[in-house]
Amino acid sequence: MFPDDKLHEECGIFGIYASGAEVARYTFFALYALQHRGQEAAGIVTSDGKVAHVHKGMGLVSQVFDEDNLRYLLGHLAIGHTRYSTTGSPKLRNTQPYVIETLDGPLAIGHNGNLINAPQLRRELLERGVGLSTSSDSEVILHLLAGSGGDWLARIRIVMARAEGAYALVILTRDAVYGVRDPWGLRPLVLGKLAGGGHVLASESCAFATIGAELVREIQPGEVVRIDANGYDIVQGAPPQPLAFCTFEQIYFARPDSLLNGKLVHQTRQKLGKQLAKESPAHADIVVPVPDSGTPHAIGYAQKSGIPYSEGLIKSRYIGRTFIQPSNELRRVGVAMKFNPLPENLKGKRVVLVDDSIVRGNTSGPLVKMLRDAGAKEVHVRVACPPIKFPCFMGVDMASQDELISANKSVDEICEHIGADSLAFLTISGMMRALKAESGYCNACFTGDYPFSTPIPLIELQEKEKFANVWGD
Repeated sequence: MFPDDKLHEECGIFGIYASGAEVARYTFFALYALQHRGQEAAGIVTSDGKVAHVHKGMGLVSQVFDEDNLRYLLGHLAIGHTRYSTTGSPKLRNTQPYVIETLDGPLAIGHNGNLINAPQLRRELLERGVGLSTSSDSEVILHLLAGSGGDWLARIRIVMARAEGAYALVILTRDAVYGVRDPWGLRPLVLGKLAGGGHVLASESCAFATIGAELVREIQPGEVVRIDANGYDIVQGAPPQPLAFCTFEQIYFARPDSLLNGKLVHQTRQKLGKQLAKESPAHADIVVPVPDSGTPHAIGYAQKSGIPYSEGLIKSRYIGRTFIQPSNELRRVGVAMKFNPLPENLKGKRVVLVDDSIVRGNTSGPLVKMLRDAGAKEVHVRVACPPIKFPCFMGVDMASQDELISANKSVDEICEHIGADSLAFLTISGMMRALKAESGYCNACFTGDYPFSTPIPLIELQEKEKFANVWGD
């Protein structure tokens, strides 16, 4: 198959405190709803306040858990994690949640994000004699918590003062589950209430509908929320920094039925598509999405342009989520393993093909060719975000800069490379207009303007990558 041309969805996290409830089962179904945020591995840790129980494995949530292993995950509080690796190779030892025993009872953590100063913090732990068994920065956070002094809130505040980068955390202790959001608000975290009593935390609100919970509110940058037998309590764990919420949560990562910043993601993506149609019209007969992530953008483009929306590609949602590798012969088939055209909808038509992004440019060309082979007369590609020119160091698995096609080719050169009749990207100003925001988003992958006050420590990032490579892939 062609290398994946999508950004990968960091991780999904979940936490629950609910006396008398089957917390492992709630966690399973919540992780199922968050599966889009990571398909490499999944794990659940539960506790009755005395003993922690853990089960985790490689694969989809439905592959890792079954009735037999859920039965032994006992207790009234739990955290869960579904993973796509951003630091650390995709191996079982890097699968979260991580759990250790401390003098104060069990301690477990699930992390979505990436610390840019993790190599420095790792060295400090190793110099103190702390043994590390994984290549993940999440384990660094775990041991910083375990080795700090004071109650758990005090320890969390110490870690927040030291950690620089993106993190949304769920932390399981003997008596409570904590949720933590970084001071820049790079990664999302929401609080919910169960209908039968108890509270939950999740990366996205879409997890709540699955388990019959209602959204209480989004956790704000730098906040720490504790859920326990008394309900919930929210305090400021670190001073908020200028808000830098990841724009790609709105463009691609979050599920369309989630609420972000109080707005339904699907509607936000339609607005991005409408702005794209306003900026980059095309003379065409139909608007076709690259499913599934391009669908709401294409709907918005069609609504604004007046060009009819039509399905032109059918996606197999499961072909890429298997450990069975294709043979060389199947690899040559390429993108056809994931997409099939609908020739009757395409024959003789001028097509606007709408996608959410182009990263490496590996799949756009084969998709354009597929539409032409199915009978499309013209193919005009429209992209609902600006050109991606810079790598992300904040928890998104993204290509290096020399692999990013927009960092190395002009729009006209990319258009020629993918074989389209025309190509246009949404402008940064147009994107922000559609989001109804002048600031508050991290657009570093478009602009190279990273949200931190100090430059990205490139030497430490190189050391981290070197360390990760020791473990192999």
